Amino acid sequence: MEHLRRSFLLGFWILLAAIVGARSQSYVEREIRIPWVLAGHDGLDALLVYVDLPGKHPLVVLTHGSPRNAAEHADVNPWQELPQALWFARRGWVALVIVRRGYGTSGGDPDSNHGGHCPRTDYQEVGEYSAEDMRIAIDYARGLTKVDATHVIAAGVSSGGFATVALTDRAPFGLEAAINFAGGRGSQADHDVCNPGDLVGAYRNFGKTSRIPMLWIYAQNDKFFWPELAHRFDEAFRSKGGQDQFVLAPPDGDDNHHLFRHVSAWSAIVDDFLKQHHLEPLSELLPNIQPPNLPPPPDLSEQGLNAFRSYLLLGPHKAFAVSEHFFGLSTANMNTEEAEKNALDKCRQAAQKKEICTVVYIDDRKIKP
Repeated sequence: MEHLRRSFLLGFWILLAAIVGARSQSYVEREIRIPWVLAGHDGLDALLVYVDLPGKHPLVVLTHGSPRNAAEHADVNPWQELPQALWFARRGWVALVIVRRGYGTSGGDPDSNHGGHCPRTDYQEVGEYSAEDMRIAIDYARGLTKVDATHVIAAGVSSGGFATVALTDRAPFGLEAAINFAGGRGSQADHDVCNPGDLVGAYRNFGKTSRIPMLWIYAQNDKFFWPELAHRFDEAFRSKGGQDQFVLAPPDGDDNHHLFRHVSAWSAIVDDFLKQHHLEPLSELLPNIQPPNLPPPPDLSEQGLNAFRSYLLLGPHKAFAVSEHFFGLSTANMNTEEAEKNALDKCRQAAQKKEICTVVYIDDRKIKP
């Protein structure tokens, strides 16, 4: 296996050398639909992100969490994980972000109907149900011309992290490692998980047959799955032979359950893990993607200019609003109307209704005053 990996890395680097100096226009960001009979007519909503280099490249499958408020499940879309997908793309991976059944516009029965509801919980069943969506995504990617599906990793956050652990229980061919960001199920409120003993038991059962190297990252101030509970997950998983490297990240903000959003908070940790397991397609990072050459709104503060640069790199649908002294932005919405409303709401909140807010950009289109 080590010989195969080294041959793979050498071949990939030779191909890369032929196009030294790849530029941002070679980044591909494409929303797709994954057909699957259990996801109905709509299939699974997904996003492909990669750098358009010659040859086939290893695959990373990413998946989301589950908002506590069930009404917000309809708002999940793959563009919300564009920054994380780009992180992997810069390192030579083809990133496939999937929205699982019943979330966003993906069809099918949601995983919450399969053991995720309080008071009657079957966390092992819901984990296996969610993991099936990831397997389908990997199978679909095997047919993509850019993908080498003999080299696969998977990563998920919150309920998606739990699904990733479940995926390693019956690992698909080619899965070489997996990353669990703050994984779990059943969080009802801060420091309140429904039937936590059942959740610990599910981790124990997954550990019986999971032998894929894993990285688990939780935060010291995670209020969904706090350190004491996360350590119980880890101990249960390891007690039956599961193989994970457990990292407790420092606090960031009031609740760092969402540290997956803060790429800088985990970048070095994941880089070290991938290096440790010889999962580095490239010896050097590809150049950062560059934003479109669009003029910022006038008179923005330095903070506003930085926010606008970030806005240009983030996914649709999105909007940027300004007042005389304040701004607000919203990205990765389901449609432009929702993006416009959310950007205005954030601008008005910042201005405390003292100034009039106006939308100046929708997606990459400048709005005339």
